[in-house]
Amino acid sequence: MPGGVYDEHARVLYHYAYRVCGDRAAAEDVVSATFLEAWRCRGKVHADGGSLRPWLLGIATNVMRGAAREARRRDATLARLPERGVLPDFADDVLARMTDGEQVRAARAALARLRPLDGRPARRPCAPRTVPRFTWIAAPAAACALVAGVVVLAPPEGPARPSGRVSAAQPSAADAGRVLSRAALAAAASPAPDARPQDFVYVRSLVAYAGRGAAGGAATLPPARQREVWLSADGSRPGLLREGGAADAVLSPRLPVYELDHRGAGPRPSALEAAPPSVTNPTHAYVAALPTDPEALLRLIREGTRGDGSDADQRAFRAIGTLLAETWAPPKVTAALYEAAARVPGVAVLPSAKDAAGREGVAVARTADGEQSQWIFDRTTSAFLCERTVLTETTAAGRKGTVLGVSAVLAKAAVARTGDLPGAPRS
Repeated sequence: MPGGVYDEHARVLYHYAYRVCGDRAAAEDVVSATFLEAWRCRGKVHADGGSLRPWLLGIATNVMRGAAREARRRDATLARLPERGVLPDFADDVLARMTDGEQVRAARAALARLRPLDGRPARRPCAPRTVPRFTWIAAPAAACALVAGVVVLAPPEGPARPSGRVSAAQPSAADAGRVLSRAALAAAASPAPDARPQDFVYVRSLVAYAGRGAAGGAATLPPARQREVWLSADGSRPGLLREGGAADAVLSPRLPVYELDHRGAGPRPSALEAAPPSVTNPTHAYVAALPTDPEALLRLIREGTRGDGSDADQRAFRAIGTLLAETWAPPKVTAALYEAAARVPGVAVLPSAKDAAGREGVAVARTADGEQSQWIFDRTTSAFLCERTVLTETTAAGRKGTVLGVSAVLAKAAVARTGDLPGAPRS
């Protein structure tokens, strides 16, 4: 399988897997497993001049289905295990022993001051032995202080970084709450979407995603390219994705794929049925019906983003960001999304940030697993401008501050057909 196949299809597979998994690391694992299985089956497929993309999407679908089955089996196994007993709190016992030790030392000192009846000098009492089993108590306290210091204290701001590397936000829950509250007020006062069930929601943006070559190395951020997407308002008809430098991609509710019945089997033509609308697979109609109570909305988002990964708060934060960038929600729903985000622990503020179009604003962000997801808002109007993902620690993908992805939402509108632009007649 030539390297050009990877270059042509890896980005599409990654975005598809990320949309389903909601986790960048899991999406990268899906892409790797997909190409590994495709390499194993390379002798059983003949493109005959057609695209290999449906076949690769079918393999990726099976990889994610297998991972989901394994996760369900693992959860079921863990649920059958007996609950561990609660470890009793031994702090009172330790304190009592320490107090007893003080009393013993005081008694020894008092006895040493007494003279025996036979007139001989009193024997000097032996020094109490150190009890090694108590020496570990201070060590965790020191470690916790260091960990807390790393989390709370921020390094001083360094010199300006070149393009592709930026500063990360620092913890400031109060400031983040104020930024999101202003965004919620601005959203509540904005015009309502006018998309009808038979329409398409059009979103135009600039996007740039860092990529790594087949040989590895640090990720590099290419120039931003225009991205246009037309999504069926009710989810019943195929949409369209148009990105600079790539052929148009039809976003069909039923995706033609090739299924593999078992490892090593030949590909079988099939179709992937559309998943029902959800937090991670939204339609305009689904988003319009979301709760406007922030607490209820956050519970729904947490439930809809359950899955593999250690940080449920980060999954919820990223899902909210996708809903803000990729859908056109009613004003009250958009305001509730911002208020729900304000309730997610660990949200920080970056006083200055730029989107893919060069627009400067203020950002709220959340960090997990060495990456920070940022939302940039217009400083004056509090309008949502874009999402940005930044490395917060040096990894194989790049140095701390490397931008992994950035966008800029330029326009949202309702149109009658895929390919139509805002302002076109709607019949």
